[in-house]
Amino acid sequence: MLSRDQLNPNLLRAEYAVRGPIVQRAQELEEQGRKVIYCNIGNPQALKQRPLSYIRQTLSLLEYPELLNHPDVLRLYPADIVKRAAMILERHPHGTGAYTQSTGIPFIREAVAEFITRRDRIPADRNHIILTDGASKGAQAVLLALLRHPEDGVMIPIPQYPLYSASLALYGGRQVGYFLDERKRWQLSDEILESSFSEAAARGTNPVALVVINPGNPTGSVLPAENVGKIIRFAKRRGLALLADEVYQENVYAQGKSFFSFARAMDEMGESTVPLFSINSVSKGFLGECGHRGGYLELRNVPDDVMAEFAKLQSISLCANVDGQIATYLMAAPPSPGDESYETFLKERDGILSALKSKAEILGRGIGQIPGMSLDVPEGAMYAFVRFELPDEPGVDAASFTPEEKTAYEAGRDTAYCLALLEETGICVVPGSGFGQEPGTLHFRTTFLPPQDEIEQLVGALKAFHIRYVRELTTVRAW
Repeated sequence: MLSRDQLNPNLLRAEYAVRGPIVQRAQELEEQGRKVIYCNIGNPQALKQRPLSYIRQTLSLLEYPELLNHPDVLRLYPADIVKRAAMILERHPHGTGAYTQSTGIPFIREAVAEFITRRDRIPADRNHIILTDGASKGAQAVLLALLRHPEDGVMIPIPQYPLYSASLALYGGRQVGYFLDERKRWQLSDEILESSFSEAAARGTNPVALVVINPGNPTGSVLPAENVGKIIRFAKRRGLALLADEVYQENVYAQGKSFFSFARAMDEMGESTVPLFSINSVSKGFLGECGHRGGYLELRNVPDDVMAEFAKLQSISLCANVDGQIATYLMAAPPSPGDESYETFLKERDGILSALKSKAEILGRGIGQIPGMSLDVPEGAMYAFVRFELPDEPGVDAASFTPEEKTAYEAGRDTAYCLALLEETGICVVPGSGFGQEPGTLHFRTTFLPPQDEIEQLVGALKAFHIRYVRELTTVRAW
C-alpha cells in the first residue's frame, strides 16, 4: 500500500490555503444544509456573476457549428456573433475538439499582440506570446524554467497569492519574501526590496526572479507608475527576471488610479535587458470565465532560443484547451462600435465593474467601522486583506517565541478565528497566514464577489461575530 511518506517531499511541502481545510469544512456544512457564503476564492460566476452574452454565444456556435446553418440563427444570435464564429471556424477549421499548435492558435496570438498594443501603445510580437490554461500555467512555466539550482530562489510579495509559494515548493525553489507596506496601502520601496534580497543572499540563496502582483492579490492595491519603474530599476540592478501577474488589470475602482503595465513602463524607460514575463487571464477582469481556463504569457527581452525552450515546455502538455484559447481571443477582441452585440457588451461589462466598485466600497467602509478591525477600501482586484486584533491568550508569552514559533502560533490563531467564523455565520474566508503576513499581525482574505445584499449581510454578521469572539477571549483571559 502506498503511504504518504512515499510521495514526493516537494508535494508534501506545498500548501494552497484558498482551497484548504476551512473550505473543505465549508463544503461539509453545505452538504448538511447550511448556507455558506464563499468568499475564499475569486470565482465570480460561482457567486452569481452572469457570463457575458457575446462570449457564450460565440462559444456555443463553435461547439456546435451546425447551428450556423440553422434558418433561425440570425434570430437567435446577433449578426456579428454569427459572422465572428464563422470567421473563427474558417481560420481554425479543425474546431474545438482538436489539438492546436503548442503555443496556441496563430490568429489568437496575433489578437493578443494587438490587444497589448492598444492597451499600452507599444509594439507586441505574437511570436513571443503563448496561450495557456489560465494565467497559473504561465506563471508555473516561468518558475520551472528559471530555477536551475537548489539554492535558487524567487522574490515574492508578502502577502502573496499562494500559487507562488506552492509552486516554488513543488519545483524545489526557495521563497524569498518581501513585505508590502500595509501602512502605505501595500506599496513597496527600494529599502524593502534591497533588504529582502541581501538577507536571502546572506542565507545562501540566489534570487533569480521577482514576482509582482498588480493589482494586488490579496491586498486589492494598485501600483502607481512610479512604483512600477522603481521595481524595474531594482530588477536591473540585481540581475533579476520579472514575472508580472497582471490578471486584475481591468479591476481598478479607486478614483485617480489606473493600471500601468510593466511592458509599457519598460518601453517608456527604454529598458531592453530585464527579462519580463507578463500573464493575463479570462478568469478575472469582468469576464469571470474561470472554468474555461484561458490566458496568455507574454515574453519580452528574451532571445529567440529562450523563447523556443518555453515553446518546447508548452508542447509537453500539447497545447492549452481550445475553448480557453477562444475565450482569450474574445477577451482580446471584444465587440466593436457598430456591432449588433456592442451595446449589450457595454451594458454587461459596465454593470459588472460598477457592481464590483460598489461592493468594494461597502466592504471597505463597513469593516473599517468594526472595532478591532482595519481595512482601506480596496483600490482594485477582487479581494480585501482584513486586519483584525485579538487579545493575548492567557499564559502565552509570544514575545519569547522564536520567529518560527511565532509564525506557527499566529497561523493557529487566525485559522481558529476563520473556522469559528465559518461555523457560526457560514462566511468562508481564508486565514492571512495562508498568504503570509507581517509578524505580530493577524488577517484574513475575503472577496467582494457575492451579490451586494450578501456583502451587506456579511459586514453585519462579521461585526457581531468579531465583537462576540473578542469578548469571549477576554472573559477567558480574565479567569
